[in-house]
Amino acid sequence: MNAIHAMLKSLLLTPFFLGMMTTQAKDWVVYEGGAGPGHGKHIVFLTGDEEYRSEEGMPMMGKILAKHHGFKCTVLFAVDPETGDIDPDNQTNLPGFERISTADLLVVFYRFREPNDDQMKVFQAYLDSGKPIIGLRTATHAFNMKRNKTSPYQRYDFRSEEWKGGFGQQVLGETWINHHGHHKREATRGLINGEHRNHPILKGVVDVFGTSDVYGVRNLKPTDDILLHGATLTGMKPDDPIKLETSLMPIAWTRLYQGASGKTNRIFCTTMGASVDLLSEDLRRLLVNASYWCLDMEDQIPDRAKVSYVGAYQPTMYGFGTYVRGVKPSAHDW
Repeated sequence: MNAIHAMLKSLLLTPFFLGMMTTQAKDWVVYEGGAGPGHGKHIVFLTGDEEYRSEEGMPMMGKILAKHHGFKCTVLFAVDPETGDIDPDNQTNLPGFERISTADLLVVFYRFREPNDDQMKVFQAYLDSGKPIIGLRTATHAFNMKRNKTSPYQRYDFRSEEWKGGFGQQVLGETWINHHGHHKREATRGLINGEHRNHPILKGVVDVFGTSDVYGVRNLKPTDDILLHGATLTGMKPDDPIKLETSLMPIAWTRLYQGASGKTNRIFCTTMGASVDLLSEDLRRLLVNASYWCLDMEDQIPDRAKVSYVGAYQPTMYGFGTYVRGVKPSAHDW
C-alpha cells in the first residue's frame, strides 16, 4: 500500500498533473450564482478576440448575471501559456474549454479562434445537444481553421464553402461581411423593430447605443426574427444624428437552429457587444433578457431587468493591440 501511495504521489507531482492543477486554478473565473431565477443554471462565456475587448466585457456581464439574477457564470479566456496572462492575440490556447460540456447556455465572443480537434468535439457535442447559444459581434466569424487543414472541423471556418459561411452563417445566421458603418467614426443607434416590439427580449429595452459601427448583414432567413435594426450615426456620440443616406441593418435577432442531431437550439445574436458598447444600460439589459429567453425562462424576465455594475467597470476602447497587458484571469474575480 505504501508503494502505491508513493507512486500516486510521484505521479501527481509530474509536470503534466501539476500543469492540470495550475490551469484549473488560474486560467478562468467562476461567479457562483446567488438567489434569483437563474439559480441552478450555468452560463459559460467564451472570450477571445483581438479587437473588441471581450476579455473585459464578458466578466462584467457574468457578474451581473450571477449577482443580480442567480446564474452561475464561468468566463474562459485566451491565455499566454508562458505567463498565464490573458492574451487576446493567442488564437489557439483556450484553457477550460471542457467547461462547455457543463453549460446550460453558451455565450460566444470569439474572433478567428482555432481550438484543437478535441476541443471542437466538445463544442460540436454542445451544439448537437440542442442547448442555446448567444453570439456577440465577432462571433459571426468566430473560427478561422487555418492551421490544421485536415481537421474534420474545417467546416466551422467563417469562409467555409462546404458549410457555407461556417458556424457564423449556419448557426448564428451570418458570417463576416463588412463594416457597414465607417469603422471608428460612425457609431450605432439601435432601433426597435415594431413587428417584434412585444418580444420578451425587448422587455424594458428602450435606448441602445454603441460606439462600434454597424456590420453588414445579408444572409438572414425569413424565419429569423429581427429585434433591432442598426442606424449608422454621423459621429461617435449618442446624440449625433442618424446618417439617413446609409441603410439600416439588422443588429439583433433570434433564430432556431436545427443541425444533424435533429435537436433545436435557441439562438440570439447581436453584432454589437464591444466592451465600450456595454456602457449602454439597455444593451446590457438586452443581453440579460436574451439569456432568460435562450433558457426558456422568458416568463421570468423582469419588467426592467437589473443590470447595474458589480464593482467598477472602465472598459478599454476597442482597437487592435489595445488590450491591457499583464492581466491574469484572477484579476476578474469578484
